[in-house]
Amino acid sequence: MDLHEKIRTLPTGPGVYLYRNADGVVIYVGKAKNLRSRVRSYFLEAAQANAKTGSLMREAIDLEYILVDNEHEALALENNLIKQRKPRFNILLRDDKTYPYVKLTLGDRYPKVIVTRRVRKDGSLYYGPFFPGNLAYRIVDLIHRTFLVPSCKVDLSRYHPRPCLQFYIHRCLGPCVEGLTTPDLYAEAVRDVRLMLEGHAAELEKSLQQRMQTAAAAEQFELAGRYRDLIVTLDQLQEKQRMAVASDDDADVFGFHYENGMLAVNLFHIRNGRIVDRREFFWEELPEFPEEQLAAEETPEQTVSSQGFYPAAFFSALLKQLYIDQHYVPRSIYVPVDFPDRAALSELLCDRSGHKVDLAVPLRGDKRSLLDLAGQNAKQSYDQRFRVLKPSMEAIQSALQDALNLPEPPERIECFDISHIQGAETVASMVVWEKGAMNKSEYRKFQVKTVEGVDDFASMREVVARRYRRMQEENRPMPSLILIDGGLGQLHAAAAALEELSFTSQPLASIAKREEVIYVYGQEDEPIVLDRRSPVLHLVQRIRDESHRFAVSYHRKRREMRDRDSDLLKIPGVGAQTRTRLITHFGSLRAIQAASLEALQSVVPRKVAEAIHDHFQRVGSSSDHLE
Repeated sequence: MDLHEKIRTLPTGPGVYLYRNADGVVIYVGKAKNLRSRVRSYFLEAAQANAKTGSLMREAIDLEYILVDNEHEALALENNLIKQRKPRFNILLRDDKTYPYVKLTLGDRYPKVIVTRRVRKDGSLYYGPFFPGNLAYRIVDLIHRTFLVPSCKVDLSRYHPRPCLQFYIHRCLGPCVEGLTTPDLYAEAVRDVRLMLEGHAAELEKSLQQRMQTAAAAEQFELAGRYRDLIVTLDQLQEKQRMAVASDDDADVFGFHYENGMLAVNLFHIRNGRIVDRREFFWEELPEFPEEQLAAEETPEQTVSSQGFYPAAFFSALLKQLYIDQHYVPRSIYVPVDFPDRAALSELLCDRSGHKVDLAVPLRGDKRSLLDLAGQNAKQSYDQRFRVLKPSMEAIQSALQDALNLPEPPERIECFDISHIQGAETVASMVVWEKGAMNKSEYRKFQVKTVEGVDDFASMREVVARRYRRMQEENRPMPSLILIDGGLGQLHAAAAALEELSFTSQPLASIAKREEVIYVYGQEDEPIVLDRRSPVLHLVQRIRDESHRFAVSYHRKRREMRDRDSDLLKIPGVGAQTRTRLITHFGSLRAIQAASLEALQSVVPRKVAEAIHDHFQRVGSSSDHLE
C-alpha cells in the first residue's frame, strides 16, 4: 500500500503520526485531533509549494500512526516520541540543561544524598528543583556537615578497609567501614534528612529536642551538644533557604529573538515574586519543520513565515519538551505568542502537576513588561552568541559549572595527558588553568615509572595517584576540576587513583578526542555534547590541547635525550658522567658533533676527545656518501 492509499484509510480520531524516509528512519512526529484530516493537509501544502512541507513530503515514503483517546494523550505521546527518535524535521530542545535536584537514594543499603539533574523512577526521593543551581550544592553540603550523610561515589553495598577523608573531618558517619556506625543510627540520620528536605521543620525540631533531653539525662553530653547544634542549624536554615516552592508568584517567562536563520530564547524563572535565574537556548540551524495549523486569530506579528520561522509552532514544540514529564511546573507560564494547542497543553500540565497551570500570552501590564524584558535579554544573548562578542570569563566559568554539574564555578583546572610511541618513553603532562588563564609556572611533567608497554589506563592511574598523593602529603587544596584527555577508560583509571587516596567527592571529567564528548565521573551514562560554538567547549578544548602539546613536547625531548645518549655511549671511553659533562658544556648533541678536537679536549681527556672526534668524523663521512 503506497502512502496515498494509506492516508485514505486513516481514522478520524486523535492520535500521533510518524513519517519515515527510505531508510526507515523517523523524520517527523506530529499529533492531531483528526489524523486523516491533518495528514491529508500535508499533500495540499506540498502542492501549494510550501517549501518546508514539500521538503518533508519529498523525503517521506511511509507513515505510521498511533490512536489515543484524547488530545492530552496525543500531546504526551508526541513529546515522548520526539525525545526518543529526535526527528530532524521537528524542533528539538538542544543543550537542555535542567536545574538540579537533591536525590536521596532510599534504595541503597546506606542511602546517600547527591545532586542530580535527572529525575528517574529508581526508588529514590527527589527534592527541588533549586534556584539558583548552586543552592542544591549548599544544601547537600549542609546535610554533610549537619547529618553526616555522604554523597561520595564509594560503593556502600560492601565494606572497605578504611574510611575516606570525609569521615575524619566529621562530615560522614562512615558506613563504608564496618563498626564505625550502626544501621539504626544511620537510619535516624536519613529520617532527619527527609524531614528537613520535605519541609517538616517543626516535626524535626521536636524530635531533636526530645533526643537532646534524653542524651542529657543519660549524661551523654557530647551527643546532646550535637543535637543542640542541629537545632540551631535548622533554625538558621529556615531563615535563609530559598527553595522553589509552589506559590502564586511562581512563573516562567519566555522571550526570543530570531534573525538570519538563527534563534535565541531566554527563559526567566520567577519564584516568590523575584527573578532568581535565567536560562538561554540557541538554535543555529532551525530544522525544516512543516508549519502547524495556526490559530485563526493569530496576528501577522506572531507569524514570521516570510523568514521561514513560525513562533507559534516553535513555542508549541518547545513548551511540550520543557514541561511535559517534568517533576516541577510553575503555576504561571508566560509566552510571547499564542499557539493552537495552548489550552490543551495547559490542561495536561494541570493534570500532571496537581495544581492549576496558567499558560498565558499577556498583552499589557506588568506581565507584558516581563515578556518584553525577556525579549530584550534574548536579543543580547543573540548578539553575544552569534555576533561573536566574547563573553566574560565569569560567564564562561558559570556556564562551565552548569554544563559539568560542578558544585561551584571552577577557579583551577588541572588537565592530564599521556604521550608515547608504541609504549616507548611513556610520559605524562599536567597543565593548569587558573582564574581565566594558563598558569605555566604550575605545569608538571611525569615520567611513567611502573608501567611497561602500551597501557594508557595504567599510566594515567599512576600519574594521577602520584600527583594527588603529594598534594595530600603537603596538605594543599585540590583543584576545582580534574580534566583527563581521553575517554571512559582514562576517566575510570583516574577515578580509581583518586578513590585510593580517599578523594571521593573530587569533580572529575574527561574529553574524548574526535567526538569532543565530555564525560563527567558519576554521570558517564549521560555524556555532555556541547554546541561547537559554545565558549565552554572552546575553553575545555583549549586546556586539553595545551595538555597534549606539553605532553608531546616532553615526550619528544625524552626521545631526543635517549637517542643522543645512545649515540654518545657507543663511543669507547664515554660513560654516564662523561656524557653528562659534554651535554652540560656544549648544550646539545649537534654541538658536540660540530666541536673541534681542541674544544673537546678542554672538557675531556685527549684520548677520549680523539675517540669522540673520530667517531663523528666517520659518521659524517658515511652519511655524505649516502644517496
